[in-house]
Formats: sequence, C-alpha cells, structure tokens
Amino acid sequence: MALRLVGASSGVAATYCVRNLIGKPTNPTAVFRPLHNPTLSGYKHQIRAIQQEIINTTADTLKSSSEKTKDRNADHQNWKIKMLYDGDCPLCMREVDMLREMNKVYGTIKFVNISSDDYSPDQNQGLDYKTVMGRIHAILNDGTVVTDVEAFRRLYEHVGLGWVYAITKYEPIAKAADAVYGMWAKYRLQITGRPPLEDILEARRKSKMEVCGDNNVCKSKSTKT
Repeated sequence: MALRLVGASSGVAATYCVRNLIGKPTNPTAVFRPLHNPTLSGYKHQIRAIQQEIINTTADTLKSSSEKTKDRNADHQNWKIKMLYDGDCPLCMREVDMLREMNKVYGTIKFVNISSDDYSPDQNQGLDYKTVMGRIHAILNDGTVVTDVEAFRRLYEHVGLGWVYAITKYEPIAKAADAVYGMWAKYRLQITGRPPLEDILEARRKSKMEVCGDNNVCKSKSTKT
C-alpha cells in the first residue's frame, strides 16, 4: 500500500520513498537501505587520508628519534677523553653533571667515578684511588694523562665550551690558574666538610675487606685502589 501525497514532483518522490519503506514488509533489510551521499563519501576519504598522514608522520618521528639515540650511544662508546671524578664530592658533582648534560649532544666524554667500588686502576693507566683523589685527572683516548687546569680545558673543549678555559693555554695565566686550582685541590675535602684523605682511604680499605672476606683475588685488587 502506497501513501499518496498531493503535490507536484515532491509528491511523486514522497510516494516512491514511502512505497520503498512500507510497501515490502517481507524484506526488512530494505527499510534501512543506506543512501549514497557523494559529499559525505568525499569527507570520509579526506579524514582517512589525514589519519594516515598522522600515522606516517608519527612513525617517522619515532624512527628518527630512535636513530638519533643509537647514534648518540655509538658516540659515547667512541669517547675522546675520560674524566676521572670523585662521586662523593658535592661541589665536584655540580660540574660533572653540567658536563654530562653537554655530553648528551657530543658523546665525547667517558665518565669514571673513582669512588665506585668497581673503579679499576688497571683500566685507567694505573692511576690508583689515592693519586686521583689528590687532583683532577683525565685520560685521552691515546692513553695520555692530563691533570689540573689542562684536564678541565680538554674536557670543556670536547663539549663545545673550549672558550671557558682558552686563556689558560698561555703563560703566565696557565701557571697562575694551576696555582689557584692547586690550593683548591689541597683543601677540597676540608672545604666540602669531608674527613682527611687518610681517614677516607682507611674507611675504603675496611669496606673492601668486609666485602672481600677470604677472597684473595678481591684483596689483591683492593690493595691497588
């Protein structure tokens, strides 16, 4: 049964639509037959294209970030200079942390904490704990050991801050700078509120003996540090 609407072309269209809706009750799927809308379909294609572009861009960004991380890690393995630092010195660690932050870009410095139980003189040109505690030491990748202000200058140069210590290359500035640093190194422990070096060495020796127990290999290593 069709519903007749009075009118011109609108009445014909209405009659057709109503007949399609209620004229065939035995086929319920025909009631919800979707109408094709070219404009809506076009929007869907645009949305899908935008979504795909976002996915591709995100994937490229993640890939680029991953590659940069790998490159940076590779640079850290190919260090140019090794910094031997006292991890128990609060003032020293401020400078170490700053250099570490800069080194994230350059990857040229390898940091070695001499206060760590794992510190090995054999892996650091034979420099034992007591020697390195006396003043700053750095080791170039060719094995050359540098100390005092020259060590700082080399370290800063490798992270793009060479201008900070550039003037210390020249005399009499170089000698004066080393003299000032020597005074700091001499009283560093006292200034930072730490016990004398002899007491630190004794405490370190006892600590290693407690950890080693009867392990002769461990004891032989402790005598070097």
